[in-house]
Amino acid sequence: MDLMGFFLETGFWMACIRMATPLIFGTLGELVCERAGVVNLGIEGIMAAGCMGGWMWVYLGGSLWGGIFFAAFVGAMFGLLHSLFTVYLGLSQHVTGLGITMLGSSLSAYVFRMLLPRVTTPPKIVPFQPLDIPFLKDIPFLGQILFSQTALTYLAFAAIIVVAFILFKTPLGLALRMVGENPLAVEAQGLSVFYLRTLAVCAGSAMMAVGGAFLTMSAFDAYYIGMVNGRGWICIALVVFSSWKPFKALAGCLLFAGFDALQMRVQQQAGMAIPYQFYLMLPYVFSIIALIIMSRKAAYPKALLIPFRKGER
Repeated sequence: MDLMGFFLETGFWMACIRMATPLIFGTLGELVCERAGVVNLGIEGIMAAGCMGGWMWVYLGGSLWGGIFFAAFVGAMFGLLHSLFTVYLGLSQHVTGLGITMLGSSLSAYVFRMLLPRVTTPPKIVPFQPLDIPFLKDIPFLGQILFSQTALTYLAFAAIIVVAFILFKTPLGLALRMVGENPLAVEAQGLSVFYLRTLAVCAGSAMMAVGGAFLTMSAFDAYYIGMVNGRGWICIALVVFSSWKPFKALAGCLLFAGFDALQMRVQQQAGMAIPYQFYLMLPYVFSIIALIIMSRKAAYPKALLIPFRKGER
């Protein structure tokens, strides 16, 4: 099949949307954190914790939606820890974030091994099933692509609208954006910069963890160590690509997912003529090129990475 043939397959586009879903949650979460002036490099570990936490909840007998809420709670707790060090103590956001990533990834693997010490193959759960929406799914081409996804995919698209509305249409969103631009102005209005930044980091981290939970509770039906596989780092790059705007973030997530889905199909068609590592590299190369092109004029939040100390001018 030639290259154009892939773009005419409904399976290709369904895979794009499915693979973009965890990136949407993670990118939105990082975007909310950075809009408030805090870079959260703990995203990789938080997504890993969401993977394991949500899956373990269901494996031990809980409901699927209960697993999603538990994953979000775990993510929020990691966000609270991150904000304790970066917002209240003013420590390095880079160092703290990397520490959170190592803690989240290692703790997830440790808890999994402690609870299931004799497991040799990953146990399976019954994940979210695709929702075939009546009438809409029968629309030629688009119906099968857009209306045969799982509930978490629709939740991800809804989250984009909600985050955009809150950030740009509500007083809370204005306050969150201002603590990332000019926290002194927020303090002058009698609002707590510490509270607003902590709220943003906790909410953003909860979304990151839900993105991780998607992998074990919707895309797959089992947990294995290392399954986040660098998606968190991609989300950080996508925030820059999007210029810190939710709908541009959606475009970036779909673009990377499209590159990833395409390399998988090209790899299958090409066989072993070219080492498979070459195809695995392609989505990242294309994404770096797109990032360079799109981020040259990106206007980042002015107070990003700058710790706020009350009373200082």
